[in-house]
Amino acid sequence: MPSACPAKTAVVLLDTREHTPEHERAVHLKLAEGLGRLLGCPHVQPTRLPVATDNYYCIPTETLTDTEQAASLGIVSESDLFGGLVPCPYMATKAISHPLPAGASGPEGWTDGFARQAGGALLRGFTVFSKPDARHAAALLLRAGPVRVKPVRASAGRGQQVITELDQLTPLLNGMDDQQLAVWGLVLEEDLSQVQTFSVGQVRVAGLTCSYHGTQQLTRDHQGCEVYGGSDLIVVRGDYQALLQRPLEDHLRLAVNQAMVYEQAAERHFPGFVASRRNYDIARGTTASGQPCSGVLEQSWRLGGASSAELLALQAFADDPALQQVRASTHEVFGSADLPADATLFYQGNDSELGQLSKFARIREHGHSE
Repeated sequence: MPSACPAKTAVVLLDTREHTPEHERAVHLKLAEGLGRLLGCPHVQPTRLPVATDNYYCIPTETLTDTEQAASLGIVSESDLFGGLVPCPYMATKAISHPLPAGASGPEGWTDGFARQAGGALLRGFTVFSKPDARHAAALLLRAGPVRVKPVRASAGRGQQVITELDQLTPLLNGMDDQQLAVWGLVLEEDLSQVQTFSVGQVRVAGLTCSYHGTQQLTRDHQGCEVYGGSDLIVVRGDYQALLQRPLEDHLRLAVNQAMVYEQAAERHFPGFVASRRNYDIARGTTASGQPCSGVLEQSWRLGGASSAELLALQAFADDPALQQVRASTHEVFGSADLPADATLFYQGNDSELGQLSKFARIREHGHSE
């Protein structure tokens, strides 16, 4: 099954975060083991930071944002990691998904070229790096309807607020650190109603490329709050064009094309951009004026909630050269869970932060070429 990887001596997990919950750590280690099998390399847990001469295949927990440091770890191309590398911190966040308002200042490395090229794939909105620019952007957007204020480093919708008047922005800005805002930015975006969110992505590992579209499910945690509950993906062998050759509903075809436009803009305007794992959230909804709208919300160039399904799909394609399509899904269940017979368990236990939790993935509906 595995594709030999003579250039790599081992697979290592690079945990670059200040704190990683135990359930996520367990999933990451399981992913490292699976990717190691694909690559024909063992998974190891070194006691020191890797160096280039180790020839490790690295799995960072976040998108890497320092190309010089990455090179010192031996990461210079997509064959060196599962995830992504960008030259500036803001490029790893949803900040890239909008232009600056006229006259606003951006961080070092900012380019308006990305938003110009990707414009047809974006919702209406602005990215700002100062509080005065945030107020200016909000005033412009509020003319058309409610505005969603989105901290760029939060995930799963956490910390987002919708405002309908400019005064409502003030308390939100008061809670923000000016220096952090100047580095990472803030997104202000038209608020859509009747929203559906789709995922489009691609992974490239061990000489295999697979691409997918899918949806996310919500579940309730032990406090009754709605949280991410898993992803359901249709995965094909090959690139985005292979995905577009499949029968797709119009809104899904649009989502795939918008993800491609977004990605092509990144490849053109972000020097040093490298990614073997690419995932895009695309929102479909209705604007305040009642018009249908679709656009890329954000990118994920790092391992994510769907990565266990991506791994199972890669393994299935590696095992069966005639296999062309699979349905792969991830599931997160709070409380006791009866696992399906075909489940691959990634975590099950009493997490110290979240309580009893099970995380598993499944492969179904194998499709072969005629």
